[in-house]
Amino acid sequence: MSTLSEHQKELQISGDFLKLSCKNEWSLAEPFSFIVNSKTSAKISTKVTVLDTGIISFEPDCNTTQDIVLSSAIHGNETAPIEICNALIKQLILGEIAATQRVLFLFGNPASINIGKRFVEENMNRLFSGAHSKPAADGSLIINKERIRAKLLENTIRRFYQQGDQIASNRSRCHYDLHTAIRGSKNDKFAVYPFQHEKPWKKEQLLFLKQCGITTVLLSHSPTTTFSYFSTNEFGADAFTVELGKVKPFGENDMNNFTQVTNTLLALITGADIELGDYNSDDFDVFEIYQTINREAENFRLNFADDVDNFTSFPLNYVLAFDGDKEVKVKQDGEAIIFPNADVAIGQRAILTVTPTIIL
Repeated sequence: MSTLSEHQKELQISGDFLKLSCKNEWSLAEPFSFIVNSKTSAKISTKVTVLDTGIISFEPDCNTTQDIVLSSAIHGNETAPIEICNALIKQLILGEIAATQRVLFLFGNPASINIGKRFVEENMNRLFSGAHSKPAADGSLIINKERIRAKLLENTIRRFYQQGDQIASNRSRCHYDLHTAIRGSKNDKFAVYPFQHEKPWKKEQLLFLKQCGITTVLLSHSPTTTFSYFSTNEFGADAFTVELGKVKPFGENDMNNFTQVTNTLLALITGADIELGDYNSDDFDVFEIYQTINREAENFRLNFADDVDNFTSFPLNYVLAFDGDKEVKVKQDGEAIIFPNADVAIGQRAILTVTPTIIL
């Protein structure tokens, strides 16, 4: 069995945090820390802490004003964001770049990365905001490793933000939860803006997304159990679920497609200038959720092909799905589908429909 010192030595030499996480898919014996002296002109020293498998933080010795969370692998087969984050982590560990803000990276579900699937037993992105500890529809209390892991991720973010408050109050918080979609999309990259509970949508955040190459935004109007909603609701973080194209196996992603998002995240954590420019509503395709359709019957099926893209619209009264004997229809002209998935547990979301809107 590998010892703690071997884990640390391996990581400091290779910088490959993904490899270490996947070799220890559910847990590490103990956390460990070390100091990295950057090779950049900034000459910043950074405390690197591996809190558990897939959980690593960077705390520079300079004055910081922001607490940044970058998560990926909440679904283990969504590989492009995992590769983006692992590359950034590697550069930080090897001192090739230096963080100027506190940064927490999370590989959500290393066990599902190892099997190349969305999850092992249960969809982790339906387990946040305490859903991991709530009983199932039949009243039974489900216990599995993904529920335990979701609770750990919640507590990790809670401690991270609380520790930031101990440095200084009124710090900026953000959380970008990076994903890829099951199917293709008419809008290749898009972001879900979690429900804000009457707080305004922030145009500065939309401009940040634009710098990432993301100009399609979906506004959520109700609480959910997603990771990004947890961070914005519990801690007031600027949080988004960010969809970066379509699911592909490791080695099949064209990383040139992610140059903008990689460079903008790099600028965010290193403190480089990000020229946001002025907000113009014409630069964005904004949608809002119209219908949330949950699967209620065993014989649920979608009434369109598996290769139909996200954001495809259908005419009024078109039957989108059959849920047992019930027909699920389009209620408004131009209503479009997003995240259709018939293979979800009963009671979980099988389709969202969206309609165009605007943020002035």
